[in-house]
Amino acid sequence: ISAFLTPDHQHCDALFAAAEAAAAQGDWHAAAEAWSRFQDALRHHFAMEEEVMFPAFEARTGMTQGPTQVMRMEHRQMSDLLNQLSDAAARQDADAFLGDCETLLIIMQQHNMKEEQMLYHMADQVLAGEAEEVIGRMRAVSG
Repeated sequence: ISAFLTPDHQHCDALFAAAEAAAAQGDWHAAAEAWSRFQDALRHHFAMEEEVMFPAFEARTGMTQGPTQVMRMEHRQMSDLLNQLSDAAARQDADAFLGDCETLLIIMQQHNMKEEQMLYHMADQVLAGEAEEVIGRMRAVSG
């Protein structure tokens, strides 16, 4: 599970960096395209976790008020920022966009660290016997 989801974090990070760089250069056409790709990838990542991995983890551990609850809350927080950023990009408001990018980057870095250093390792352990099936279901999530 770690080996599947961690590279997806890195993929999302690269798309985010491209959108931020294009906006910083004032290339709003490229920024809009990159932002769309990033937003789609991040929302797909959230869906894989929330529709497949989190429920599998919760079913196996019985923990529904633990780390997955925190991750869902942070996903909602990031989704709210995605909406703000999309609005700023549509208005081509560089100050608002780049300022919110800084906030999102910090939240994403902290979130990813918690997932990669804690939750994914826990999932690797508790879902070891069904990891391939869980990964297969995550791959099947539409995005």
